[in-house]
Amino acid sequence: MKLHFYKYQGTGNDFVIIDNRKGDMKPLHHEQVKKICNRKFGIGADGLMIMNHLEGYDFEMLYFNADGFPGSMCGNGGRCMVKFAGDMGINAYTYRFMAVDGEHLAEIDEQGWIKLKMKEVNTVIYENGHAVLDTGSPHLVKRVHDIENVDVVETGRHIRNSKEFVEKGINVNFVEALDDDTIFVRTYERGVEDETLSCGTGVTAASLISAHHERGFNRIEVKTPGGRLSVEFEKMSDHQFQNIWLCGPATRAFNGEIDI
Repeated sequence: MKLHFYKYQGTGNDFVIIDNRKGDMKPLHHEQVKKICNRKFGIGADGLMIMNHLEGYDFEMLYFNADGFPGSMCGNGGRCMVKFAGDMGINAYTYRFMAVDGEHLAEIDEQGWIKLKMKEVNTVIYENGHAVLDTGSPHLVKRVHDIENVDVVETGRHIRNSKEFVEKGINVNFVEALDDDTIFVRTYERGVEDETLSCGTGVTAASLISAHHERGFNRIEVKTPGGRLSVEFEKMSDHQFQNIWLCGPATRAFNGEIDI
């Protein structure tokens, strides 16, 4: 079977996108998804997304991790899907789409950055020098010094497979403050089981924990190995955050067909 695909990336977090709004695509087995995402034998990507038609919304976003299995919400993936929607002629001032964690809103600003509204966060667990929270996907945020020399893969894999997290898995973010408004984030992603160049929900989690204002509006600038993002949000308390927006670029890399 030939499958037409599009390849997009948001700050180096890359995805294969398939347009299934007509609903005529056969379901993909997880081994097929895994092969498509494989960087040696397939197209190569951190994840695969399917755009479906959904009544009352601009589209539905289905997300699969690079291991072939359905994943939780992907922030950079969501931004890439909005860019893809615009490229496919779905034009809206404010996009509304459904993902695994519920409804999302998004906008494309004058500079071409995609602003994606994330789910509210009402629980943050602080323990042992790190924070655990869910921004659409579960994340552990750990503050570090000299982040460029942190062994993200070894340390992240150890935490992800620890007794506390091994069953469901967790994404592990290492964050260093560069100045009062800017942080540097590196992320080990479950499902990819490696460091990725950027993780949208991870950047969001790290930004919430790094808020520079005790209450009210915050905007955090974020450096990742794959590029720059920003996160805007209202901090209600150390455990509650609302009106969260992940902002950054997304671009098409190429498109083509693959035999699966």
